[in-house]
Amino acid sequence: MASHFTKSTLHSMTRTALNTTKTRAFPCQTQLTRQFTNTPITKSPAKMSTSSLISLAQNRRTIYTLGKTAPIQDAESKIEELVNQAILHVPSSFNTQSTRLVVLLHGEHDKLWDIAIEAFGGLVESGKVSKEMWENQTLPKLKGFQAAYGTVLFFEDPAHIKPFQEKFPAFKDHFAPWADHSNAMHQYFLWTGLEALGFGANLQHYNPLIDAGVAKQWNLPTEWRLVAQMVFGSPEAGPGEKVQKPIEERVKIFGKL
Repeated sequence: MASHFTKSTLHSMTRTALNTTKTRAFPCQTQLTRQFTNTPITKSPAKMSTSSLISLAQNRRTIYTLGKTAPIQDAESKIEELVNQAILHVPSSFNTQSTRLVVLLHGEHDKLWDIAIEAFGGLVESGKVSKEMWENQTLPKLKGFQAAYGTVLFFEDPAHIKPFQEKFPAFKDHFAPWADHSNAMHQYFLWTGLEALGFGANLQHYNPLIDAGVAKQWNLPTEWRLVAQMVFGSPEAGPGEKVQKPIEERVKIFGKL
């Protein structure tokens, strides 16, 4: 395995976040936190939270080679608490709170990717996807996702957006994109949080191909709009190379003294 695990301030930061809810608390246990970078944190205690946030952002990477081994004890409870914290504390425009999260673990996770495989099978039969691409690229990729520990499904519930569109008609066309912004923040929060717990993850978008099958399998409201699927598991390899475009082309600061 290309990654390594070590205790760090990320461990403390994650444990603090996961224990903020009074209605639920977990015993303090030794956890192992994965780091792909070796950036030392040498800031003063007052600056430590910012350093930890930056380190979390640096370590959050796309990991495709994932396994079913939990990298921490009591993993299911930790995942549940992380998801609950995302729902409670990630902001939404006008406080619409329209994001919906569905967590699939173990056999339920496997069913999701069976649904995707079946859906693609129909595309192959119809000729929309070539048999060669299916056998050499798509099927191995879907099987790779299925080999992971779980998947988080990200939805938007339009029933909680429509009332705001009616109440504020001047912004009617903006509420759907604003909801997607909030959904993306949920995605980033969970991706970073799963990384801090020792999981690797990647983000997929097989909607709308799998939407009907997902709604039927888990009896979800058909009006919920599936936005993304986050696959996570034990990291069995490190991330690929990431080429960064120049910061000066992407950031502008005005008024700096």
